[in-house]
Amino acid sequence: MTATADFAPVRFSTWDLPERERLSRWREEFGRTLVSVDIEPLSPDETFHAEATLQALPGVRTALCSGSAARFDRTRAMAAAGDDSIGLVVNFGPKAAMSQHGRDVALEAGDGVPILTDAAADLTSTNHLGILLPRAALVARVKDIDQATSRVIPHDVGALRLLVSYLRLLLEESAPGSPAIIETVANHIHDLAALALGANRDTAQESGPNAVAAAQLRAMKDDIRRACSSPNLSVHSIAARYGVSARYIQRIFEGSGSTFTEYVTEQRLAAAHKALRRRTSAKEPISTIAFDCGFADVSHFNRMFRQHFGCTPSDVRNAARSGGSEWKGRT
Repeated sequence: MTATADFAPVRFSTWDLPERERLSRWREEFGRTLVSVDIEPLSPDETFHAEATLQALPGVRTALCSGSAARFDRTRAMAAAGDDSIGLVVNFGPKAAMSQHGRDVALEAGDGVPILTDAAADLTSTNHLGILLPRAALVARVKDIDQATSRVIPHDVGALRLLVSYLRLLLEESAPGSPAIIETVANHIHDLAALALGANRDTAQESGPNAVAAAQLRAMKDDIRRACSSPNLSVHSIAARYGVSARYIQRIFEGSGSTFTEYVTEQRLAAAHKALRRRTSAKEPISTIAFDCGFADVSHFNRMFRQHFGCTPSDVRNAARSGGSEWKGRT
């Protein structure tokens, strides 16, 4: 796995392949060529299907895999040809199992387990996230990285849950940002992985809080984007969801360059702008769209819309109705 020019996720699927070729091509082109494992379906008589999303950033590589139940076998020869990265597998299916160095572990949904990529291992799974991290980055953060491998990390460990949430959001974005942002993201991932594995005291005290706050901020922003139209959305409702104080949320938003209220307003304005361009809402009063997007006052909505986009809601709607060039205003 090598990084794409813009670090965008790359997606693979067997659905578009002839049924008779799915397993053989998936085993060769995806398994052996891309992720260096042998793949063997657990039910060879059933129709095989699989899909995966891969992403490579500097210092972080991920593979989100799902499909027919299968055994992923990293043989000794494959392990010998690899590097000394530390792997972390998180199970998203109902059950999974991993074996390395003669030790077998069972994984419930959400559980994780670290593995050594320079040693043979096998995984049985239907849906999992595989993460590869540089050994040097974790050795500096974890007291005894070798002791941490093959030990199940329960699904309710906060650092593991935040790490998974952080990585899922990255897979949904086309590009994480500038090189400086990408480096910061990678450091946060290393910190969260170390905390999940059992970070040393210095990492837990110094890097840990920053990584946790960054992961929480990304997750909160994702929640806000999905729920921005709800009139019940507030800093207090988000605080209750994450079990933190409202002041804590305000601080981490301010640290990112905007306030909680500003971010919510931006998401609601974006939703309104999108609704005004839809032909299906052409006959809806603008006030209805404003209320549906979470605004309680139409005058406030109109003022904020013009300030944000440099045009009025009517300008956007009229441009959409005319079928001409879309009025985008100032974005």
